[in-house]
Amino acid sequence: MDWLKLLNKIDSFIWGPPLLILLVGTGIWLTVRLGLLQVIRLPLALKLIFTAKNNGKGDVNSFGALCTALAATVGTGNIVGVATAIKAGGPGALFWMWLAAFFGMATKYAEGLLAVKFRSVDANGQIAGGPMHYIEKGMGPKYKPLAVMFAASGILVALFGIGTFPQVNAIVSAAQFTADVPVWVSAAVLTLLVTLVTLGGLKSISDVSTKVVPIMAVIYVISCLTVLIRFSGNLPEAIAMVIGQAFTGAAATGGFLGATVMLAIRSGVARGVFSNESGLGSAPIAAAAAKTKWPAEQGLISMTGTFIDTIIVCTMTGLALIVTGVWSGPAKGSTMTQEAFVSAFPTFGSYLLTFGLVMFAFTTILGWNYYGERCCEYLFGVRSIKIYRVIFIGLVALGAFIKLEAIWLLADIVNGLMAIPNLIALLALTGVIVTETNIYLQHHRARKPLANIDNVPETLNS
Repeated sequence: MDWLKLLNKIDSFIWGPPLLILLVGTGIWLTVRLGLLQVIRLPLALKLIFTAKNNGKGDVNSFGALCTALAATVGTGNIVGVATAIKAGGPGALFWMWLAAFFGMATKYAEGLLAVKFRSVDANGQIAGGPMHYIEKGMGPKYKPLAVMFAASGILVALFGIGTFPQVNAIVSAAQFTADVPVWVSAAVLTLLVTLVTLGGLKSISDVSTKVVPIMAVIYVISCLTVLIRFSGNLPEAIAMVIGQAFTGAAATGGFLGATVMLAIRSGVARGVFSNESGLGSAPIAAAAAKTKWPAEQGLISMTGTFIDTIIVCTMTGLALIVTGVWSGPAKGSTMTQEAFVSAFPTFGSYLLTFGLVMFAFTTILGWNYYGERCCEYLFGVRSIKIYRVIFIGLVALGAFIKLEAIWLLADIVNGLMAIPNLIALLALTGVIVTETNIYLQHHRARKPLANIDNVPETLNS
C-alpha cells in the first residue's frame, strides 16, 4: 500500500473547503462580535504582557503562560512550515498566512478567555483547563463527546503531530546539513534534554520557556531583518509577488512548478494554523494556568501570541525566502531557509539558522509535551501522566527517522481533527466571550475592583 498517497487523500479531505471556511469563518465571526478587538485592543494586549497583575489563582504568571504557549507555537512552523507553504503555494501563500493570522488573533483571544473562565484543579492540585473543559462546562455535559474528541486529538497531535516528529526531524536535518552531525547523535542528545525538562512538569517548562523564547525570537527576527536589508532592492518586488500571486497563482520559475490560487490559500492557511495554532485549541491549555482572575485579560495576552508568531516571525521568514530567490529552487524544508541565510551570511549563515531552528523546535517539543499531558489527564486521570511522558519521550527518540513528507501530512491530519470540536465550542460560546469582554473593558475603563462588578460568576478566577 502507498501510505503517502493514502495520507494525501485523508489530508485533502480533512483540510478541504469546509474546515478552511470554519477556521477563517470563526475568526471573522469573532472579529465582528468583538468589534475588531485584535486591532483596537492590540496596544493594551502588548502592554499587559509585562504589566498584568498576576493576582489570581494559577500555576504560573501570565508572562510564563504566554511563553509556554509561544514555546509551542514559535517553532519549525515559522521556519520549515513557511518554507513548505511557499514551496507548495508560491509567494501568495504568505498573504493567506497573514489573513488567517489576522482573524486568528480574535480566535486566539476567545480561546484564552474561555480557558480561564472554565478552568478547574486536578487531583494533583494543578490547574486543568483548555477546550475539553470549556466544551464540557460551558456547553454542558451532553457535549462531552466533543470534549473527548478534542482531548484524544490533542494527544495524537502531541505524540504524532506538532509535538514530536516535525520538530525532531527539523533539528536532526539542520544539524546534519550544517555540521554533519550523525542523526543518531542528535536524536540521543535531544531525547536526553527533553527528558530532563519535561519530567519537571509545567513549572520546569515555563522556567525554560521564559528564558529561551524571548531571546531566540529576538535573535531570529534580527537575523531575518539583516537578510532583508542585504537584499532590500528585491523587497518591493517580493511584496508585490506576495499580494499579486495570492489572487493569480504563481507561475513556474526555476525549479518551481507553479501553483494555483486554491493551493496558495490551502498552503497558507494550513501552514499558518500549524505555526500559530489559532483555532487549534492548544494555547488555551497553557493560558488556563495563568495567575489571573480576569478571563479577558489572559485572552488579550494570548492574542499577542498569534501576532508575534505569524505577523512578525513568519513574515520575516517568508520575505527572506522570496527576496533571496531560494523559494523557486530545488531545496525543501529547513534546507530552503538555510540557503536564504547563507545567501546573506556566507560564512556563518547556516550555523545561525541551525541555532534558531534547534531552539524553536526544542521549546515546541516542551510546550506540546504539556498540552498532551493535560489532554491525557482529562481522559484518563492524573495516574496516566507518567505513562504518557514515557511514550512521548520514546517518540521524540524515533522522530528523527521518519520521512519529511509523511511528517507534515500526519501533522496536518491530526491538527484538523483537533480544530473541529474547538471551533464548534467557540461558536457556541460566543455570547460568554462577548459578556466577559464587556465586563473586563468596563473594569479597565473605570478601574473598579472585581468585587464591585455585578454578575461575575463565582469560579476559580474570583
